[in-house]
Amino acid sequence: MKLANFCFFLSVLVMISACKKKKDSPDLSSSGQDIAVPEFVADSAYLHIVKQCGFGPRVTGTEAHQRCGEYIISRFQDYGLTVSKQEQVFRRYDGVKLPGYNIIAVSPSSATNRILVTAHWDSRPWADHDTDPTKWKSPISGANDGASGVAVMLEMARILKSAELPIAVDFVCFDAEDAGVPEWDSSAGDSSESWCLGSRYWANNPHSRDYRFGILLDMVGGQGARFYREGYSVRYASHVVDMIFQAAQKAGYSDYFVQSDAGFVTDDHVPVNTIAKIPMADVIAYYPTAQSGFGPTWHTFADDAAHIDRNTLKAVGQTMVQLICSLDYDNK
Repeated sequence: MKLANFCFFLSVLVMISACKKKKDSPDLSSSGQDIAVPEFVADSAYLHIVKQCGFGPRVTGTEAHQRCGEYIISRFQDYGLTVSKQEQVFRRYDGVKLPGYNIIAVSPSSATNRILVTAHWDSRPWADHDTDPTKWKSPISGANDGASGVAVMLEMARILKSAELPIAVDFVCFDAEDAGVPEWDSSAGDSSESWCLGSRYWANNPHSRDYRFGILLDMVGGQGARFYREGYSVRYASHVVDMIFQAAQKAGYSDYFVQSDAGFVTDDHVPVNTIAKIPMADVIAYYPTAQSGFGPTWHTFADDAAHIDRNTLKAVGQTMVQLICSLDYDNK
């Protein structure tokens, strides 16, 4: 997630089409289903964060990145999903080639209706927002910025394995999201195309487009995190944003999901919306008083497991499970 197009102030631009709910979108508040909502276990998700960070910075193409990828794949397989790699050599903004891959985990469910949950699994190669300039060119742990979204997905996969759902839930871990132009490189020029390399590749080469909608989880474990209505999400997937906030209210976490509009974030949901044409909303933390808007640990050495809040993981994870179990699609 990037500074480009990032302005977390209330937007004066109102997208009229975004205010219209799609006809095939279920209304969670009136769902007639009687499905037990499993408990999202924040401690379990937290351990997945610790495990990912334990491999070292997950910079695309490194040994730590490869070992972590093997871990993520094995966990999804343990939870009954069919996993494949979407391999690609990504080209960084400075021409460096990054051999990497997206991780695709497909549910064995035969349900007609499917939804997609995503996160990025790489970590930032540079601590370019650290208060110590000597660390700007060193990679970060990425506990919140990357590992938290993957951890929530893994815990979702575990607890949904035995749930009898009328829909199928698939997962994608995008690679090379955080390889964008560093703040210290003033010679790089326009940086907008240097981010989200894995999701852009997937959007042009999706394993499937047969999804009702998608949700992106990014920085969902930070201390003091709150989640607002992100601009591109409202523009392209307003009905998904509405469902997320309805689910948060039903799950008892409306204090974490603030019913206010925020600015536009260049993140993995943008190519999914604009290229793959799958409506996807971004669940991403917003800190109104932080200099960047992304919080005090963003792209710094402080983005480690010690700065993860299990309460934030619980709020996001339980909201996602509530949403999934409340969907009222007819699969006959």
